[in-house]
Amino acid sequence: MEMNQPRNNEGYVLLGGDRATKRLKILARAKWPTTKTLLQRVGVRNGMRCLDVGCGNGAVTLKLALRVGSTGQAVGIDRDECGLELARRNAARHKLQAVFRAENVADLREVSVYDLVYSRFLLTHLRKPDEALERMVLAARPGGTVIVEDIEFAAHFCYPPCPAFTRYVDLYQRAVTRKGGDPDIGPRLVSLFLNAGLDEVHLEVVQPTFRSGPGKHIASITMEHIQDAVVQEGLASAQEVERIVAELDQFTADTRTILSLPRIFQVWGRKG
Repeated sequence: MEMNQPRNNEGYVLLGGDRATKRLKILARAKWPTTKTLLQRVGVRNGMRCLDVGCGNGAVTLKLALRVGSTGQAVGIDRDECGLELARRNAARHKLQAVFRAENVADLREVSVYDLVYSRFLLTHLRKPDEALERMVLAARPGGTVIVEDIEFAAHFCYPPCPAFTRYVDLYQRAVTRKGGDPDIGPRLVSLFLNAGLDEVHLEVVQPTFRSGPGKHIASITMEHIQDAVVQEGLASAQEVERIVAELDQFTADTRTILSLPRIFQVWGRKG
């Protein structure tokens, strides 16, 4: 991995740095239609100040910057400097009002700053997601909106049944759990929001599913990217992971098969 980053990204089960770029780009493309609908429903508009927590390569941050225009601002924070640098270059190329900071959510100290605070697929990896959500709520101004999209990984499906896919889903869940995360945090989010004192808490559940296209390759790519964590934890050998990836690639190439992303919980609420 580039940037002298640890190969397992300091406890994060997925790789960071340059090797994460391909996966994040594909995931952003596959996930954008449902995230776009969510942001439209919440009412992101011109002039708002937004924070994207755990922004990765800034895909959602840049979309927010487009929506808030020159009178607003989108800020993205992440601990992966490689992804942030890519995000900065893209923001400059498109002349967007976006700022990117190398920062962990645990170090977020802003209070009552943002009209909207957003996070996608971050809380699932954290040992204390409730504390991270509290930081996000503090960063929102009174009347502002907090949004989280996160997963129930066990709710993946494919058709027809594929043993390699079943093994992938199992290994991912076990690896994340070993690292202290919750791979099935999605159903917990409403309770976490209520515990954090948010009002008018809403819920939608989506599950993008693919017969073809980049989104159908996410399982195979993700399996490659958790190999280090899986092997280090003794959950599977490198040879088994390689076999799983090969079988997933073969399954994905068949136009008669379908593959889903995890079940995704979209939860949002207002800071009183």
